[in-house]
Amino acid sequence: MSHPVNVVATKPFDGQKPGTSGLRKRVKVFQQEHYTENFVQAIFDSIKPDGMTLVVGGDGRFFSPEAVQIILKIGSANGVKKFILGKDGILSTPAASNVIRKYKADGGILLTASHNPGGPNNDFGLKYNVSNGGPAPESVTDKIYEITKTISQYKVIEAPPVDLSKIGETTFGPSQVQIIDSVTDYVTLLQDIFDFPLIKSFLLDNASSFRVLFDGLHGVTGPYAHAILVETLGLPPSAVQNCVPSPDFGGGHPDPNLTYARSLVDVVEANNIQFGAASDGDGDRNMIYGKGAFVTPSDSVAIIADWAHVIPYFKKGGVKGLARSMPTSKAIDLVAQKKGLEYFEVPTGWKFFGNLMDAGRLSICGEESFGTGSDHIREKDGIWAIIAWLNILAAANKESPNELIGINELLQKHYAKYGRSFFSRYDYEEVPSDGANKIVALLDEAIKTSSLNGTAHVAKTAAGQEFTIASVESFSYTDPIDGSVSTNQGQVLNFADGSRVVFRLSGTGSAGATVRMYVERYVAPEAGAAELGRDTAEGLKGLIEVALGITKLKESLGREEPTVITVRLCRVFLVQRLSLFDDDPD
Repeated sequence: MSHPVNVVATKPFDGQKPGTSGLRKRVKVFQQEHYTENFVQAIFDSIKPDGMTLVVGGDGRFFSPEAVQIILKIGSANGVKKFILGKDGILSTPAASNVIRKYKADGGILLTASHNPGGPNNDFGLKYNVSNGGPAPESVTDKIYEITKTISQYKVIEAPPVDLSKIGETTFGPSQVQIIDSVTDYVTLLQDIFDFPLIKSFLLDNASSFRVLFDGLHGVTGPYAHAILVETLGLPPSAVQNCVPSPDFGGGHPDPNLTYARSLVDVVEANNIQFGAASDGDGDRNMIYGKGAFVTPSDSVAIIADWAHVIPYFKKGGVKGLARSMPTSKAIDLVAQKKGLEYFEVPTGWKFFGNLMDAGRLSICGEESFGTGSDHIREKDGIWAIIAWLNILAAANKESPNELIGINELLQKHYAKYGRSFFSRYDYEEVPSDGANKIVALLDEAIKTSSLNGTAHVAKTAAGQEFTIASVESFSYTDPIDGSVSTNQGQVLNFADGSRVVFRLSGTGSAGATVRMYVERYVAPEAGAAELGRDTAEGLKGLIEVALGITKLKESLGREEPTVITVRLCRVFLVQRLSLFDDDPD
């Protein structure tokens, strides 16, 4: 039976440049005639899809069902041999990475805009992942972009839509279609990684004193969390909430932080819940939060690395190396140094971790933007991080049968062993581009002339704290695997005591720029419990004052306060973040 291919004439659209997180625009942009088709055809034109097996799925946001059918029509016309689809077109980003790897697919198209809001007036996204299960490298995304600028036609096969709700096998034109359970393969993966019997025993034995609450924020991870926490680990249904995926994420913002995950924070505080957690829209981010205990992403990945020996996956294969994105605090570096492990500082973007993983040099890594993961897949993985914490807490309590070890106790033990990296992030959004460029120019001049090196700066309002600048640099990275070079990744003030302040500029359009300032101050374990346990705002006050003074940031931007702050306080939490168009990759 022949399947005629129709060729549709089209014209290029401006701005179809994908980042490592793919192409993200408003739904109404993707709904324009030919817009989605152009980008999907550009993907296929860049990868020679004839005979390929392709995984397709996403976070279920608005416009996803229509986009799946478009991918089927164009992919089949371009020679895709087989599609593997998540039921109802749904696959979390980590689950999709796992499916690509498990079924040895040639790649995948993910329908997601990560932690950004969904719905007809919000965001949609398309992202191409390669055969290792990770985001396409720039060599691929650049090629896709070049094709979008000259595209004149796309190919389709007209056939009845595939019923995405039925698990099993069918066909679309000449292509095979396999629809799989979106959850089963992922649960099996985690059961092979973690000590589920130990976790279950701990949770059931301490059911009254250690309660768990997971909040899916109406995103894709709800069914995964229910399958793991309730069906597998035996927790009551009340241990999960907001776990039915919604095309508009229940009208909320599916970003797991203390601002947008208030539905979790409020219940945890009101009901004295010892372990709370949330994940984002597509499932690759996570937040760990218990009664009076918030874990920064920087501390979270460091603690997972320190306790990796209690996780069966790492018991079996060992820990090959550790890594973090450049703006993330150096807490994980301290773990690597003490354990004699290789460690890396990479630009923001999970693809840099993927290269190291594929080369067998990296096992555990994280980003300050609530992303944590390991080499079990090639994406960050929110549920993985949450179960890792439960595995670690179960093991810690097995070692300490007479004292219940919770989140705060684990944090304090970690600080006593490694010291503490006080860390916060200030976002100045929609500021004048000329003011932002003044800060960049000031720091560039300091880098060029070394004019700030060796200068001492006293914080007037923080008990006379003094900080001496050791160096100023523009962060660049040479990938040790493929030799690629990434430059201008952020400007860094390095201080003699190990503190540092990172500045990153994004966006210079008509709405202005965003300046992000990341502040880190290290306090050694010898400082004692009182100093290590200080509020983050108090611990960073002097360094922030100095950084603002050096860069003349307030004067240049015309802002007294940042738009959003990410900060951990010991008992009171003040967090306001992120912008709808956060530049941290998905």
